Amino acid sequence: MTDSGRTPRRSYRKVLGEAETESAICELRRFFESRFSQALNLRQVRGPVLVYSDTGINDALDGVMQPVRFRLASDPERSVEIVQSLAKWKRAALAHFGMQPGEGLWVDMLAVRPDEELDAIHSVTVDQWDWEKAIREEQRSVEYLKETVRTIYDVIRQTERRISEKWPQLRASLPKDVAFVHTEDLEERYPNLAPPEREDREAEKEGACFVIGIGHRLRAGVPHGARSPDYDDWSSRTDPAHFGLNGDIIVWHPVLRRAFELSSMGIRVDPSALREQLRLSGLRGRMLLPMNLPDYHRQVLSQTLPQSIGGGIGQSRLCMLLLRKKHIGEVQFSVWPQQLRQACRKMGVQLR
Repeated sequence: MTDSGRTPRRSYRKVLGEAETESAICELRRFFESRFSQALNLRQVRGPVLVYSDTGINDALDGVMQPVRFRLASDPERSVEIVQSLAKWKRAALAHFGMQPGEGLWVDMLAVRPDEELDAIHSVTVDQWDWEKAIREEQRSVEYLKETVRTIYDVIRQTERRISEKWPQLRASLPKDVAFVHTEDLEERYPNLAPPEREDREAEKEGACFVIGIGHRLRAGVPHGARSPDYDDWSSRTDPAHFGLNGDIIVWHPVLRRAFELSSMGIRVDPSALREQLRLSGLRGRMLLPMNLPDYHRQVLSQTLPQSIGGGIGQSRLCMLLLRKKHIGEVQFSVWPQQLRQACRKMGVQLR
């Protein structure tokens, strides 16, 4: 079992058996969904499994990972894709459902990412609570981003307490507060470390942190992490030293002994940020041919989509953390190469 060389090899003993694990997963999901929707004023809606490729609505993730793409016998002229996430679809859905600032939606999303490198925390199957909320123009700020992060983190802690009450052997360990740190500050603190190791240091120190500004180039010339240019706003300058209105919720995983991402989220691009991020990503040529732009991009530029904030919270990730699991395959049914199954079995990890 590998995790990009970062998962230490140490003895592992499951806290819950298979039946208890399934009961705990169901309880965790019910409790989190109820508290989460109330805390952020979100309504559950259904989302798509397939989208047309030429709409630009599918999530390009880091811009490299390719979706499952094929053509329908009933519509052979256009290709369709299995969603990788619903980052852009959700914003259009806000307009479709007529949601006003302060109102939002969430989707119980199941996606497929065939190019994903499988390890202890990554699977081809992706399950998320994908959410989006309409906001006002004046809420496009770091302060509002932090306020939303604190609300989500509080629901995560409530869920942890609920699980530890029902299964006392799963002791709560998350800190009371989530810390905030900009990618520029992490670079300054740990200039000789790669971004994942910077997150390890910060997560071990704080217990839980939100890393702000993922996607913009740092002083060394590369970003802290890759982000698509067309949904999160990672280019807006927030003060003289920092960029970005997005980030990741990262906690310290006590079994893996490393930083562990639970959620990626952010305030979405407005026309100015979209233009700048396409330019920074080397895609400025698209702007010269507006009719060749996908529908989603035209809607952002024409301001027919609402301003919004949104993200995805990993369902299996949260289960893995709160149930003290060493591999995502212990809480999720997916496909695993036989060699990986055998390696995990030798370490006491039984994949589903």
